Amino acid sequence: MILFETERLLVRQFNATDTEDFYLLNSNATVMHFIRPVKNRKECDDFLQENLNLYQKDSIVGRYAVIEKSSDKIVGTFSFLFLSDKINYHIGYALLPAYWGKGMAQELVRYGTPYFFAATDKTELFAITDTKNIASQNALFKNGFIVKGNTVEHDKELILFCILRRLKAES
Repeated sequence: MILFETERLLVRQFNATDTEDFYLLNSNATVMHFIRPVKNRKECDDFLQENLNLYQKDSIVGRYAVIEKSSDKIVGTFSFLFLSDKINYHIGYALLPAYWGKGMAQELVRYGTPYFFAATDKTELFAITDTKNIASQNALFKNGFIVKGNTVEHDKELILFCILRRLKAES
């Protein structure tokens, strides 16, 4: 299932045949530096299955494959996951290093945020970044997210960002 498309990217559900690409992303220490510990092959296979199990009808919760349209290659991941409270959601993204600095993270946030608000009745969307992940913070700032405060997760200090649903002008 395709979640959404941008000018250069297609965001779709992972499937069972994506094991190699999923491994390349989740075992890459550079990609995972600000996200979570790297995973070995078995851990990646189990994690992929865990992610496939997240996909439910009428739900946007999950991690999705980011495909570069021009090459048809998986270049990263995109997610809508629960914040720690299972009420609020956060947006997430990760790209292979060869795709850094090309504005793709910003593009994912720019298209993913309105998709989220169109697909849910939520009034706010969160994001979390490592305090040192300036590139990710910039992608969020450029798309209207504001700092809500700091939080600690797994003994790691993170910055909590938020954006509110834009209300349509009444006619």
